[in-house]
Formats: sequence, C-alpha cells, structure tokens
Amino acid sequence: QVPLAESGGNSVQAGGSLRLSCAGLGDTYNYYCLGWLRQAPGKQREAVAVIDADGTANYADSVKGRFTISRDNAESTLYLQMNNLKAEDGAMYYCATIISCTEMTIPNTYCRGEYCYTPDATWDYRDQGTQVTVSS
Repeated sequence: QVPLAESGGNSVQAGGSLRLSCAGLGDTYNYYCLGWLRQAPGKQREAVAVIDADGTANYADSVKGRFTISRDNAESTLYLQMNNLKAEDGAMYYCATIISCTEMTIPNTYCRGEYCYTPDATWDYRDQGTQVTVSS
C-alpha cells in the first residue's frame, strides 16, 4: 500500500475552488501514473483525473475544463486544482497510483467496493482520502 497523505479537502459553496494535495509519494512513483479517485455517498468510487510521468493528463468528462491535475516530482507531491465546484463534486477524494495509463484509463476504470482497476492495471491507494463538500 502506497504511503500517501491527502489534504486540502474542505466545505465550499458551489462555484468555489479547492486545491487538493497528496504528499509522501517518494522517488519511485516519479515513473508511475498518478491520479485522483472519488466516492460520493451512495455511489461507486470513480476515477476523476490521471497524469502520466511526462505530465500528460486525462480527465473524466464530468470534470473536464474545471479540474487540473499536476505533479511535482521534485517535491513528490500530486495536486488537483478544482474550480467552479458543483454540488455533485462533493465526495471523498483519494490520490492513487497506477503503473501505466493512457487516454482510456479514466473511462476504462471500474470500481467494485474499494478496489478500482482497468483491464491492464490496478489502482493502488490508501483508503483514507480527504473530504470535499460543496453546498449549492
């Protein structure tokens, strides 16, 4: 299990912004794809954004244009900038690693309970997360 620590979750009004951070990745994960998963109450966990080792990012359609994923390998930190938040963005957010990713990783991510995977790889993350609440 990866030693990840998410932070930055908070309660905001719709239209507001938050920046999530994930620290503790370590040099090993500079070569991995990194991403964010989220789970809203009563819903299945889903992949939101992924970024590969070269910085190429892909997003779920629901957040495209509003969320930006970035990584700072020197600081071993992953970020998720969330703008124009909507009520439906309210969820527990988890940072995660996956050994490989493509533009199909997000749409091909399937989650069953706490396990999320693609046909080629499994997401790895610590099941702690940071809570984002958006009030309308």
